[in-house]
Amino acid sequence: MRRKEGAKSGAEFDVILSAGINCSDADVILVHAVFHRLVELQKQAGSRGLRAWHRSLYYGLLRRLERKIYANRRTALAAVSQRTADQIYHYLDRTDVRVIPNGVDSQAFNPLARESLRNAVRLRWNFADTEVVALLVGNDWRNKGLATLLDAAAKCRELPLRLLIVGADDPSNWRTTISRLDLEQKVSFLRPSPNVLEFYAAADILAAPSREDSFNLPALEAMACGLPVITSGCAGVSSFLHHGQDCFVLEQPQDFNTLAIHLTNLCNDKSLRLSLGAQAVRTASQFTWERSVDSVVKLIEDVCAKKHNSRAQRRHS
Repeated sequence: MRRKEGAKSGAEFDVILSAGINCSDADVILVHAVFHRLVELQKQAGSRGLRAWHRSLYYGLLRRLERKIYANRRTALAAVSQRTADQIYHYLDRTDVRVIPNGVDSQAFNPLARESLRNAVRLRWNFADTEVVALLVGNDWRNKGLATLLDAAAKCRELPLRLLIVGADDPSNWRTTISRLDLEQKVSFLRPSPNVLEFYAAADILAAPSREDSFNLPALEAMACGLPVITSGCAGVSSFLHHGQDCFVLEQPQDFNTLAIHLTNLCNDKSLRLSLGAQAVRTASQFTWERSVDSVVKLIEDVCAKKHNSRAQRRHS
């Protein structure tokens, strides 16, 4: 509800909180994506077609809104990662952005829950017990690093490695690449589902070599489930993780050779998968939604106090 609408209804607001750019007069905005950066990536990709055209218009509109709204220093900003906060500084010269990471629901995402579904979902999607399944989940597969993952899988063609790709993108756009790399029997595509735990249950590894990600929540959810995760330094979540201890982090998201090495090691060494996954659970347990909410509440309280002090000063001036 906007302030003017609230005033008409007789309601008064101490603070207006917005998840992203959803109103022009928010006091606090939680930033989950920086569209200035996404516009740059869209131009670099040089994608064509109706979907690319629509996305370009959408990103461009939101970039203009960012320039107008985020640049207003009376609006407090909270970013989901330090990477996102750094981008806000780079594009909009804001140095006062708080970092409040996402959380994960460990009651829903945990090793026991994943194992309870594993046999059924792998049977449903025709994954053999001897196969190691690497999962990539999310929309905009180009940005999520699917090209890098396919190139890495081609170097691991002799291993019992299967790829499970989940998202709303059109798989037909990737058929030519998959055929060229001789991966037709290695790649499966599925549409998104509300029960994302099933995808983690079917997998042995989460591969997320993102070209750009403000956070990458699936990586944290997969870690909470005990999956070994390979992500990239261009995913915001990576700044909270520890390479070689609870995950593997690619310094360059397009480095398919290093990704292939990690996939090979994880595919050949079940004990490595288990040890990395066990530490991943411990790391993920530190990121709760309760902790995230507490941080947002503290920010709201600080904004309220600042507004109250400002009003008091005006009354006495």
